[in-house]
Amino acid sequence: MGRARDRETRGVVSVTLADSSPLVTLEQLERAARGLDGIAVRTPLLFVDALSERFPSGVWVKPEMLQRTGAFKFRGAYTFLSSMLPADRARGVIAPSSGNHGQAVAYAARMYGVPCTVVMPTTVTAAKRAGAERYGATVILAGVTTLERLAKADELALLSGAIVVPPYDHPLIIAGQGTLGLEIMNDLPDVGTVIVPVGGGGLSSGVAAAVKLRNPNVRVVGIEPAGARKLSAARAAGQPVTLEHSSGLPDGLLGVRIGTQNFAHLERFCDEVVQVEDGAIRCAMRFLLDRLKLVAEPSGAITIAALMEGLVVPSGPTVVVLSGGNIEWPGLVALIADPLPAI
Repeated sequence: MGRARDRETRGVVSVTLADSSPLVTLEQLERAARGLDGIAVRTPLLFVDALSERFPSGVWVKPEMLQRTGAFKFRGAYTFLSSMLPADRARGVIAPSSGNHGQAVAYAARMYGVPCTVVMPTTVTAAKRAGAERYGATVILAGVTTLERLAKADELALLSGAIVVPPYDHPLIIAGQGTLGLEIMNDLPDVGTVIVPVGGGGLSSGVAAAVKLRNPNVRVVGIEPAGARKLSAARAAGQPVTLEHSSGLPDGLLGVRIGTQNFAHLERFCDEVVQVEDGAIRCAMRFLLDRLKLVAEPSGAITIAALMEGLVVPSGPTVVVLSGGNIEWPGLVALIADPLPAI
């Protein structure tokens, strides 16, 4: 694979982001895209012929399971690491993660030849833990919530001097993930609706910002698990709030609190948010495998589930973001075993 390119002298946003505003700008998003050019996979838009009769304006999917490490997270992780000073990066990095962020940071750290520690929940899937370890990370298990992982990561950083790479609540992460939205706008300029999953808010806030800054008339819909309504709760309260608990199949979306900076972006750029039950996600996973030959983890399939369930009524050509596909074979088989309902 070779070592990653150093970009500190090429005008990339610094970690301090001294020139930043509370919301990322189109210039920052485009800068992140230039930094990822030739590094990240530019995933295609795939037309979903199986849904063309039901949705005549057309449905396309953005399959980030084809991205490096099997999920969108590589975009933000590499953007963050590439923007660090070499001396800081050499101290090593720590990633608090339910799975995909940790794998992405581990991969980017390997590209730069620096040590990486990933703090994962005790409930992490075997596929996601093995992925981080395969990319050379040291995995430490801590608790079951995002807040517990963040606390452990901070503790390790104080002891080791390594730098914590935030999973979502940071402008560099938002800008990196938002490059996905720029690609959508470049590939389908007349898009009318973009559907994106909502976890901590890194992907959804970045994509929403990129789409709306390019064309404010595009409708952006966020999708969250019915058992983890963190964005809905934050919108009702007017600020991020911590859920007492969360549950559901999409483990990558089960954080109990939306990021502060992510919430600010979503309040500005996301038109609505809807919730999806686990049963619909299982059907969507089976649909993607049967009809598109794409393996999606539950967090990745939740968006197409919302569309298929009629929870989102498209306005014009619609792009559905499939955020990732990191699921182990036994888990996939168990989730798609039921017969597929008629579409």
